[in-house]
Amino acid sequence: MKKLLALLYLFAAQLQAQNYFLYVAAESDDTVSLLKFDGDNISELERFDVGYYPTEIEGPHGITVGPNGDYWYLSLAHGNPFGKLIKYSTKDNKVVGETSLGLFPATMQISSVTGLLYCVNFNLHGKMSPSTVSVVDPETMTEIKKITTGAMPHGSRMSPDGLKQYSVSMMSSELYEIDALDLSVSRKMDLENKMSDKKMSMNHSMDNKKMMNSAKGMNHPNNENEKEHPMEMKNSMHMSDVKPTWVIHHPTKKTLYVAGNGSNEIIEIDSEKWKIIKRIKTQKGPYNVEVSPNGKYLVATLKGEGSTAVWDLENNYKTNIIKNSTTVSHGIAISNDSKYAFVSVEGVGGEPGIVDVI
Repeated sequence: MKKLLALLYLFAAQLQAQNYFLYVAAESDDTVSLLKFDGDNISELERFDVGYYPTEIEGPHGITVGPNGDYWYLSLAHGNPFGKLIKYSTKDNKVVGETSLGLFPATMQISSVTGLLYCVNFNLHGKMSPSTVSVVDPETMTEIKKITTGAMPHGSRMSPDGLKQYSVSMMSSELYEIDALDLSVSRKMDLENKMSDKKMSMNHSMDNKKMMNSAKGMNHPNNENEKEHPMEMKNSMHMSDVKPTWVIHHPTKKTLYVAGNGSNEIIEIDSEKWKIIKRIKTQKGPYNVEVSPNGKYLVATLKGEGSTAVWDLENNYKTNIIKNSTTVSHGIAISNDSKYAFVSVEGVGGEPGIVDVI
């Protein structure tokens, strides 16, 4: 596996005692690997090429396995211009279907109730604008609908009952809830920390005032541009501070956890009251976040630190920070028995990607 390992997906953990199987995508190498962990050692069983254009990197990004375990699904982010969703058989890892989605399709999951697949279209192209969630019938591989959400949606995850789909918009800092039955946005939440914003606004105002005063005493020809386009300059300076990259629902509680990649925090949300409960400060760059199936542990990759954080949800959020094998931590998959977390760690330059077992 070379360079960037994208998202892990664990499957068939209960087929054989002490054997765990995982799919992991190498995003910059257009390959997917099937891995096996026997409780002591992890090994690569198979590696196969994905994509259709031999001269281009198509970027395998999101992976999910169907509820019955017969098929697995892969999003190819880069297209011409649209990306694709590819359906594979778990028996031989051969392609059995495909469909085009939106711009840069990324993470996805299948509802246990509707049987439909919900994939966010991250859209890295052009100007920042609202993007969509594609809803696909995985049986016929037909896109049913595109649902408009925010700018750069990511982290598509279902509620435990399969009735709601959640995603976060990275650049507009919003959490979206989609009704899985009527295929529309049911609620959205602004994730910005308003108290922090007020403090920052005051600081910026003072700084800007100092800058303007100092500029008055200088013969600076570019100041005319400020007079001509004040609103344009003001708007271009505003960016999301939170930059959320992932959301996950607790398996038994009415709780959501959001990774604030830009604000270095995990945001805990009451999904019933639709209210932020707390903001848990982290080290730099929380990226993906998962909760163990038994509901006891919250796990997040800290992409800016090359580490993985594990919180004990039953022991006052006691934290354990584990250093990963290399410097760019990425995806997480937790075993069905809640014993192990598998973390994909990106390779840098010509280094290979690695999967750590925690």
